[in-house]
Amino acid sequence: MSIYDFKLKDIDGDDINLSDYKGKVVVIVNTASKCGFTPQYEGLEALYSKYNDKGLEILGFPCNQFAGQEPGESGEIKNFCQLNYGVSFKMFEKIDVRGENAHPLFNYLTKEKGFEGFDMKHPIGETLYNALKTNFPEYLEGDSVKWNFTKFLIDKEGNVVARFEPTSEPSAMEAEIEKLL
Repeated sequence: MSIYDFKLKDIDGDDINLSDYKGKVVVIVNTASKCGFTPQYEGLEALYSKYNDKGLEILGFPCNQFAGQEPGESGEIKNFCQLNYGVSFKMFEKIDVRGENAHPLFNYLTKEKGFEGFDMKHPIGETLYNALKTNFPEYLEGDSVKWNFTKFLIDKEGNVVARFEPTSEPSAMEAEIEKLL
């Protein structure tokens, strides 16, 4: 199994087969418009602009499971991303990324690359951990997605090779992306 076995709807409602990304390096990220990590859109777009012509694709999956931080509909989300961050990479319809209604793609991703902890040196790493521990302790259990802007790096063969938690800025992926390209 690989990411190529999944089919989803993009933010415009069109069916997209992830097999369309064979031979590309892919970053899959769950996103939200009203999160402390939302400025990571800027870093994701910078990576996309720099490496897209070399074979990098970034796929954004809006999710409203984390403190209701993505309440908008597809059109609102698309406009927010384009107007505020110039997002030109592919965005998909809002989905669940954890729990019983999690999309099978995210179940697959988290099975392939489990949770290894937050970067506590990140300005809000400790704050995020403490907020989860206090308000959503079940989120810290297992390998599921813990919060918005969890990033999965996929090689050209569709294999999940790395997972970057929200406390890792998009630029932290750059060296690994370069190696895979």
